[in-house]
Amino acid sequence: VLSQPRADHRVEMIIGLAYLLVLASVPLLGGRITALADLPLRRPSLAVGAIAIQILVISVVPSGLPEAVSTTLHMSSYVLLGAFAWANRRIVGVPIVALGGLLNFIAITANGGVMPTDPDAAASLARQVPEGEFANSQVLPDAKLQFLGDVFATPASLPVHNVFSIGDGILLIGVFVLVHVACGSKIVPRRFVPAPA
Repeated sequence: VLSQPRADHRVEMIIGLAYLLVLASVPLLGGRITALADLPLRRPSLAVGAIAIQILVISVVPSGLPEAVSTTLHMSSYVLLGAFAWANRRIVGVPIVALGGLLNFIAITANGGVMPTDPDAAASLARQVPEGEFANSQVLPDAKLQFLGDVFATPASLPVHNVFSIGDGILLIGVFVLVHVACGSKIVPRRFVPAPA
């Protein structure tokens, strides 16, 4: 049985590629990538645990767990990420990342653990996902806070095509700010660049 078009785990691939592009832009803008090793991250195990949960639920066993369990785990991963962001809130860029994550969490919570996808954006995916698989993003008949959901779609001409939300965009901006400030890129005013450890 096939359901209506909806986003699948390839959205993580798109986000991963976007983060790689951010990293690739560092040396182009005069930054030093190795400076990321000097970031004073606190409680990194929270972020590692959250990412592991999302990979498990969305990519490894999307149909191997009861829906209620998958939904609970998915939402708990955002709680862990929020705790990680709070622990590192004094690092430049982290509050922006946290805002993006919070907007996604609000949309997901309002819709019972699933990110609502705009029907037009989902239709552009031109693919279907089997029923019974957990989908972190899908078209809902009575979506709440739809404007915070996956309402944008990447160009269909791209090899990896999917939908994304306002929160995802803010997350990416936050990562860009964090990475370029930490790495001392030329686009960052000197007063914001941390002194070498």
